[in-house]
Amino acid sequence: MPVLLIIIIITAFTAVNTTITRSAITFQIKNLGINTGGTFSGLQANAHFNPANLTASTIEASVDVNTINTNNSTRDDHLKSDEFFDVTKYPKITLKSVSFKHKSGDKYSGQFNLTIKGKTRLVEIPFTYTEKDNTSAFKSTFKINRLDFGLGGDSLTMSNEVTVDIDAEGK
Repeated sequence: MPVLLIIIIITAFTAVNTTITRSAITFQIKNLGINTGGTFSGLQANAHFNPANLTASTIEASVDVNTINTNNSTRDDHLKSDEFFDVTKYPKITLKSVSFKHKSGDKYSGQFNLTIKGKTRLVEIPFTYTEKDNTSAFKSTFKINRLDFGLGGDSLTMSNEVTVDIDAEGK
């Protein structure tokens, strides 16, 4: 379900190291044809993002899987189990940048190594990056396949595609 942490992944900004001051990581997946979702909190990131020097820019981020919240404690416990995130063995979701491209205006795309449940996959993540009043803002929406990371098994009722939204600010 929640591969969203992934999302987490990306929250980094400005031409200097950024301290995250606000972040929201949400995810959605269809289950029985109904959108079901949740959040992750406690994003940690080390970002050095400079739109004028993308080659030298880097973003590394992680989120504690134990912070997953779907407003249903039974579901949360199931997602923390070895069938999904296996938080005992894999307590963090991590994201590390490989490269960046400028698309247009404030739109960028990054190649990131996303690691969930011990499996690392290269994912492309589109995002917007803005700076205003010494604050950097990063927003992204992207999709991952939960099966690529061993999250749950084949299911007739649950989609394989998870949508992740990241909205973060830093100074």
